[in-house]
Amino acid sequence: MPKRTQSYRSWQIEKLKDPAIASDYLNEALSDSPKMFLKALGLVAQSRQNFKQVARDAGITREALYRSLSEEGNPTFDTLHSVLDVLDLKIEFHPKT
Repeated sequence: MPKRTQSYRSWQIEKLKDPAIASDYLNEALSDSPKMFLKALGLVAQSRQNFKQVARDAGITREALYRSLSEEGNPTFDTLHSVLDVLDLKIEFHPKT
């Protein structure tokens, strides 16, 4: 009998529902590049609820959220802060080591 498996993407989305895992994932993505951070933030947003609801709760349109989190995206600080707030995450600063 074949073993039932799930796709990596669905496994990843399920794991990113945990705020601790999501914050570690976002920190690692940010250490890679801003583009990777935006891509990672999009996955975290997908893991919590649908994009439409995240955008609504953040006070922006769904299209603006997609645009902001795209590879060419350049979200404003207000947009980034609002989306992170909806996802129950926050920005912290630490000195470089």
